[in-house]
Amino acid sequence: MATKNFEPSYLQAYRDGVFPERVERAFKTLESCTVCPRRCAVNRLKGERGVCRGGYLPEVSSYSPHFGEERPLVGVGGSGTIFLTHCNLRCRFCQNYSISHLGDGREVSFERLGRMMVELQRMGCHNINFVTPTHYVPQILKALPTAIEAGLRVPLVYNTSGYDALETLELLDGIVDIYMPDFKFAEPAPAAEYCAAADYPEMAKKAIKEMHRQVGDLVLDDSGIARRGLLVRHLVLPENLAGTRKVMHFLATEISPKTYVNIMDQYYPSGEISPRSPLGRRITAEEYEAAVRAAREEGITRLDERQRFRLIWF
Repeated sequence: MATKNFEPSYLQAYRDGVFPERVERAFKTLESCTVCPRRCAVNRLKGERGVCRGGYLPEVSSYSPHFGEERPLVGVGGSGTIFLTHCNLRCRFCQNYSISHLGDGREVSFERLGRMMVELQRMGCHNINFVTPTHYVPQILKALPTAIEAGLRVPLVYNTSGYDALETLELLDGIVDIYMPDFKFAEPAPAAEYCAAADYPEMAKKAIKEMHRQVGDLVLDDSGIARRGLLVRHLVLPENLAGTRKVMHFLATEISPKTYVNIMDQYYPSGEISPRSPLGRRITAEEYEAAVRAAREEGITRLDERQRFRLIWF
């Protein structure tokens, strides 16, 4: 359990004068963009846009307390989610398709992004939860000093698809407290078909290893609220297209059997998925139960408790 004297990592980084150098390095990656594994090489500083469609300024779809996240993030005050517009992975089945693909959101200044963080803290949120942040890491780093100087004191959550570049994650070392990556696919073929990213499994493994190196296993305070560590999400897909057992084996053997894992059952056909696709249906109760059983058999000991209350579709 965490002590009552918890302090977010970014405060020490701020006192140590880390931010100016990190921000400079981060924005350098945007000149010929390599911020994610796509490595599009467009000049985002001049408004050019690559696969993710992100530009120079951060774009935000919405921000608010969110009570649908994992229990250690929600508590009583909610998780302070900032939904960032666009996405570098762009899954064809994305359940936030209007944000990730259609660009539902608007540009905000770096100062405004910083103020959003403080507003969410004042609403009683337990953390600031950046949803789909990968392509905006430089912008987040630039906005943070504004938030810190205005009194930000809650943990930062990096809520990502898992398709992250190691060089970008290294910029966040000592700044992000809680990493919450997806691990979507264990095999290249479905990742190529549904995300045009055959290298997703390889990149996700490297990214999750780096995240765990930085923050370790998930640590909770005496109220059960997450303070620091790794939390992995895995969405169960029809016909085992996500490769659940292989994902759980990797987490248990190469990360930690104490990895906090949320095995999610809420997949439904959306975005560009045809009813004739293997992903053209919801999962069954048997498929979900098999996924949970696989996690336990592979040695995962910390599963999100909400699973027992979920509605399974037949």
